[in-house]
Amino acid sequence: MTSRHRTSSLPWIFLAVILVMAIVAGIGIYHRRQHLDTLKKEARATSVKQVIGFHPLIEAATSPLVLPANVIAFKDASLYARSPGYLKRWFADIGTKVKQNELIAEIETPELDAQVRQAQSDLTTAQANYDLAQTTATRWQALIKTRTVSVQDLENKLGDAAAKKALLEAARAHLQQLTALQAFEQIRAPFAGTVSVRNVDIGDLVSAGTAGRELFHLVDKHALRIYAQVPQAQAPYIIPGDHADMTVPEHPGKHFRAQVIKIAGALDTTTRTVMVELLYDNPDDQVSPGDFANIRFTMPMPRSDMRIPVTALIFRGDGLQVALIGARQHVHLVTVVPGRDFGKSMEILSGINQHDILVDNPPDSIVDGEPVRIASMRTLKAGEN
Repeated sequence: MTSRHRTSSLPWIFLAVILVMAIVAGIGIYHRRQHLDTLKKEARATSVKQVIGFHPLIEAATSPLVLPANVIAFKDASLYARSPGYLKRWFADIGTKVKQNELIAEIETPELDAQVRQAQSDLTTAQANYDLAQTTATRWQALIKTRTVSVQDLENKLGDAAAKKALLEAARAHLQQLTALQAFEQIRAPFAGTVSVRNVDIGDLVSAGTAGRELFHLVDKHALRIYAQVPQAQAPYIIPGDHADMTVPEHPGKHFRAQVIKIAGALDTTTRTVMVELLYDNPDDQVSPGDFANIRFTMPMPRSDMRIPVTALIFRGDGLQVALIGARQHVHLVTVVPGRDFGKSMEILSGINQHDILVDNPPDSIVDGEPVRIASMRTLKAGEN
């Protein structure tokens, strides 16, 4: 009885052992699969680029616009010889202040002087020929009344007198032309100013016109023109009559107040900027023509600046782009329109908004649609340049 009971219980024990082994094996397989899934997830996570995100910075558009500018004398003239010759003497050197019409130099023109003497002789001859022809014509007009000369002969004499008169006028005009050129032997100041350049000395051969060398350069520093190129986005907010502060390197910390007087009516198609002319009264001659200056405009602008660090910009063949992170953390390469360059940051006029998340220092290999993971968020500070 006892042995029969043992014999009948053996299959159940065997089944229990098999069941336990199956359960253990199933648990092992389950844990192994979980481990493999974890490894796959970790592998996928490590293959996704980790990036630093940030939101564009919004600043009120109260920042002044500072632009480089060129300073030019309000009156600026290059003095050339009008007739060829030799420099006889000069009376003003560099730095000399001269009055309007003051004699600066004299040119000796022997060839022109000879031409003037020849023209004077030609005028005297033409005058004598005209006087004789006019006298003859007058006599023949008297003779025609007595019918001692023919009408044809009278007309010939009258025509000869008219021709001699035309030659006289031509000779007089030629002499006047040469005399006018002879007056240019004296180089005079066209306006009151300062001689800034003297390129000739006594005895130098000078040529006529701008093909020759510049003899003197004259500037009037009492008023200065300042020229600046204003970017297209800011040009509408500058109007004639506005004032701007000017600084020059030789007077650090000192500001000079200039006024906008003219604005070009068209953009430069190369730089997309507008030429603005300002006027500065320079009574103390503290600013010199040719100075490099900075012009600081303060103007109301009905919008706010959206700035991003220049490290977020992508320079590719499709134009200036940024990497925008979408809702599912996939990258979208967006083309933006830049505004002012502040050095470390750039103004963005369109393409993004203040709620977008952008990638700072995007990898060169980043492509549109690529998944990324935000490792941290950078907070931009107002006033960062």
